[in-house]
Amino acid sequence: MSSSPFVPGTSVHVVGRERGPLAGMTFAAKDLFDVAGHPTGGGNPDWARQNPLPTRHAWAVQALLDAGATLIGKTITDEVSLGILGENAFEGTPFNPAAPGHVPGGSSSGSASAVAQGLCDTALGTDTGGSVRVPSSFCGLYGIRPTHGRLDLTGMLPQAPTSDTTGWFARDAATFARVSEVLLSEPAGEGLPTRLLIATDAFGFAEPATAEALAPMVERLKRLVPGAEEVVMAPPGLSVWGRAQRTLQPVEAWETFRPWVERDNPRFAFSVAKGLVMGAMTPEAERGWAELMRREVRGRLRHLLQPGTILAMPTTPFPAPETGLPLGVLTPLRDQILCLCAHGGLAGHPQVNLPGATVGSRPVGLSILAARGADTLLVRTALALEKLA
Repeated sequence: MSSSPFVPGTSVHVVGRERGPLAGMTFAAKDLFDVAGHPTGGGNPDWARQNPLPTRHAWAVQALLDAGATLIGKTITDEVSLGILGENAFEGTPFNPAAPGHVPGGSSSGSASAVAQGLCDTALGTDTGGSVRVPSSFCGLYGIRPTHGRLDLTGMLPQAPTSDTTGWFARDAATFARVSEVLLSEPAGEGLPTRLLIATDAFGFAEPATAEALAPMVERLKRLVPGAEEVVMAPPGLSVWGRAQRTLQPVEAWETFRPWVERDNPRFAFSVAKGLVMGAMTPEAERGWAELMRREVRGRLRHLLQPGTILAMPTTPFPAPETGLPLGVLTPLRDQILCLCAHGGLAGHPQVNLPGATVGSRPVGLSILAARGADTLLVRTALALEKLA
C-alpha cells in the first residue's frame, strides 16, 4: 500500500492567482492532467518516458489556478485510467482513510485519497466508467461526473473519448459547491428539484446491506422533494447496460493507446494489458450491438430525467473491497460495479455522489442524476441535503 496518494518521486507546487473565488484553497491533480514542466505519467512508468513533457497546464488545472487555488501535487491513478478499484502495480495503492485496509476506488484513487486524508481541499479526477463516482463512494466524499462534453478536456490524457469527463472531489458540500461554480462556470443559484425518482432496480442490484444503509439518505431526499416515484431505470437490465459499456470502452481505449503500444511496446500490469487486448479483439457485430444499446440508454434517461427531475440510486453495489485480492475475486466485483456506473459513459448525464452512509465502518454513497446540463441542480441538492443531515 502506498504511504502517499501522490506520484512517487515527483514534486509539484504551483501557486494560484493571488485573488479569486478559491483563494487560499489547495488542490491536487490526477496524473492524467498536464502540468507545465512536469511529466504526465498516466500511472504507467513508460508513458512519461515515451511522450513529450507538457508545456502548458491542462484546462482544468489552469481554471483552478486562475480562481486562486494552489496546486500541491499530482496523484496516483490506475494505469492509463484503466481500472476501477485504485490499485496500481507500479506506484502502489493509495490509502483509504475511511476504510483502512480497503481500496480507495479508481482510477482517480490518489485524488480521492488526498482529499479524504485532508491533504488538500479538492482534487481533480477523471470519470470514464466510474472513476470519480466509485472512489467518492468508497472514501466518503462528494464527487461529480459532469455532463459529458460540458468541460474543456484539453491537456487531459484521453481513454475513451465518447465517455471521458473531468470530475472533482471535496469533503463537504460548501467546498464542493465553490469548486463546482468555478469549473462549471455557473453560479449554484437557487431552486431545488421538483420531482424525485427512486431507481428500484439499482437498489435491488446493490447488496442488501448497502441498500439498507442508504435508506435514511433517501428519506432525507424525500423531505426535500415530496412525492417520490419508484421507477425501473434500466428496463433491459443493468447487466445489459454494463455489457454495452464493457464493450465500447475497451474498444475506444485500444484505439486511443494503439499507436503508443505498437510503437513502444510499453509495460502493463496483466489486468490492464488484458483489457486492451479484449478491446482489440472485439468483433464489429458486438460493437454495433453496443452502439444500439447506447441509443436506448440515452433515450431512456432522456425520458426519465425531464427538467427539474433527479433520480436517486446507489453509487456502488457495496463498500470498498479489501486491498490485494486475487484477480479471480476482483473481476466479478469490477463487473458488478460497472453495472451501476455504465449509464454515465453511455448517456453522459451529470451525477453527484453524496456521502453520509456506512456499511459497518466503510462508506457507501448515494448518487443523484439529472438532465444533461443540469449539473448545478445536483450541486444545490447536495448543499440542501447536507443541512438536513
